[in-house]
Amino acid sequence: MNRSFATSSLWILATTVLLVVALVPFDPTLSERAQGLPGGIVTFNERITDFGTFSWMIYGSGLVVILAYIVHRVSRNETLAGRARTARRLSLYFLVTIGATSALVHLFKLIVGRARPELFSELGAYSLTPFAYDNLYASFPSGHSAAVGSFFGAFSMLAPRLRPLFLVGALMIGISRVIVGAHYPSDVAAGLLLGLWTAVATAFVFARREWLFRFNEHGWPLPKALLPPKPQ
Repeated sequence: MNRSFATSSLWILATTVLLVVALVPFDPTLSERAQGLPGGIVTFNERITDFGTFSWMIYGSGLVVILAYIVHRVSRNETLAGRARTARRLSLYFLVTIGATSALVHLFKLIVGRARPELFSELGAYSLTPFAYDNLYASFPSGHSAAVGSFFGAFSMLAPRLRPLFLVGALMIGISRVIVGAHYPSDVAAGLLLGLWTAVATAFVFARREWLFRFNEHGWPLPKALLPPKPQ
């Protein structure tokens, strides 16, 4: 196993555990206060929160993969074909990252079975019903947060200099899930970090094939454009 991958995975896992453990005792209070924010803030968050859905990300990435493959196959222009190949690999990177995140988050939701905030008055904030097969018991981890964690995590791997901007975008959608009453803060933290881990893991897989990424001297995947050309 790549040492850098093992180290980064351990850091993300440790951060997830620490954040979840730290937030869980405050979940009810923070959730109640977030939902009680002024109406304008709540309305704004209701408008942006569905950006974090898996479906449009997966279908959009898949469509670009197909279009890029068609262009690559029919083009006789090497430059155009090369650009189509890059577009196909970019889309495939997002498709694999987001698709894997979706599978993992739904698995964890099913196993944990945490009741959503809308059931707080009946069951409290810590009710677990594993394998309930009911969306009302699918609070942990947040799917929307995992989706944007993987989406912006993929962008942060491709454009490291813009990571602070992508972090802000992911946090905005994650926080919106608490404000609209869909999740508790610990659900959001777990979802965001799960999505980030998947983006990192997929970058390592692609770097092994030298698709989009190459390993630097420390074994970390960086965009090929940021690294010097390999000696011939």
